[in-house]
Amino acid sequence: MTDPNRITLYYSPQSRATGTRVLLEELGAPYDLHILNMKAGEQRQPAYLAINPLGKVPAIHHHGELVTEQVAITIYLADLFPEAGLTPTLNDPLRGPYLRWIAYYGASFEPALIDKFMRREPAPITQSPYADYDTMLGALEMQLSKGPYLLGERLTAADVLWGVAFSWTMMFGIVPKKDVFVRYAERITSRPAFQRISAADDEMAAQHAKAVGA
Repeated sequence: MTDPNRITLYYSPQSRATGTRVLLEELGAPYDLHILNMKAGEQRQPAYLAINPLGKVPAIHHHGELVTEQVAITIYLADLFPEAGLTPTLNDPLRGPYLRWIAYYGASFEPALIDKFMRREPAPITQSPYADYDTMLGALEMQLSKGPYLLGERLTAADVLWGVAFSWTMMFGIVPKKDVFVRYAERITSRPAFQRISAADDEMAAQHAKAVGA
């Protein structure tokens, strides 16, 4: 009989879903993977589009309900396992800043990142969701300079989201390798949970490439 408390993570290696899997590991959460070979285009097939019409990962199923959007998934999972200590409680003064920086990821960082990657001119500063790229990144640099984590001395689920994101965006040259970003990413990627998932992702990605003859 299927355990209703187990989480199903719709997953592809070396994607944004990696951060969600790392978070699940950090939380000690019971989960199963529903693996999609994105090299073979499985995320665009009808079976998965019926689950997430945008054809994106991560997505999770839990208690019969679907949660998409990396920001929503991060908040949901951390709240689901408060005993892991990765989320400030509702009456914690850090709850507001915690939500701020998680929302900042989806509302400001990702739109700026895509414009930068696509070499698109951003909207005028008064209409842009992220002002401009340097301002958006400067706010993060200022916050992280207080370190070692986004909320100071306390590691939260927000750091898993951001640490993994900084790791791959610096790897691809979209975010500059400033010392504060490098040190921050290393704090997260040196953790056992990230190391385990990174190794598993390498193996899975190689299998996916082999399956499509890449």
